[in-house]
Amino acid sequence: MSVTVRPVGDLLREWRQRRRKSQLELSLEAEISTRHLSFLETGRSQPSRDMVLRLAEQLDVPLRDRNLLLHAAGYATVFPERPLDDPALRVARQAVDQVLAGHEPYPALAVDRHWTLIAANAATTRLLGGVDASLLTPPVNVLRLALHPSGLAPRTANLGEWRAHLLARLGHQIQVTGDPALARLLRELRDYPAPEDASHEVDAGAFVVPLQLKTDAGTLAFFSTTTVFGTPVDITLSELAVEAFYPADAATADALRQMAT
Repeated sequence: MSVTVRPVGDLLREWRQRRRKSQLELSLEAEISTRHLSFLETGRSQPSRDMVLRLAEQLDVPLRDRNLLLHAAGYATVFPERPLDDPALRVARQAVDQVLAGHEPYPALAVDRHWTLIAANAATTRLLGGVDASLLTPPVNVLRLALHPSGLAPRTANLGEWRAHLLARLGHQIQVTGDPALARLLRELRDYPAPEDASHEVDAGAFVVPLQLKTDAGTLAFFSTTTVFGTPVDITLSELAVEAFYPADAATADALRQMAT
């Protein structure tokens, strides 16, 4: 079965438009003429291997898609994709586990590009009581777990606000990557029952969108950060992210420390 490979010029133009850059902007950043860029996009000129990589760098194209660009241009791919348990990635996996463990007693988890759970610390597990077992059967999707009516949604005090935040974040990811699997996930999440309180306004005095989770210890408030590997050359590492949650108030911090003991 043959696979149709789109012309590299079409792919470059699509990525430029996705990044909302004009030909002039991209040509200046890549230090080439607008005319030459136009020729590359229309197929009148064939890009060199180095030119493909240079334009991909300026367009912040994910490593997975840089391989597709190289293949479309007739060159060998250069970025490997190893499983996370590959011996070559052992140090990276140990680093992820160290970060998760070091974040205790606060929750933290690692996810891949499709929001599939790779690893989580004990603090995360302690907050999942009452979640339907089917949502915790691997592969676990973190966004599905957060918004499913049998997941954390009933226990999220500010579900309207948190739901809008997660859907907007996923929508932006789709806009950047064009990933069809993420688009299917977004459609699924949007079909989940929306909270009766349709207000999604963010508190003007807040500095982040919080997660307010109802637990036996009371309502806990969190804000989160995302950490990724710097300058990765492996596709798996480039798509791995650590989501770390921090207490948004002193009461939450005290409750998490007590839960850990």
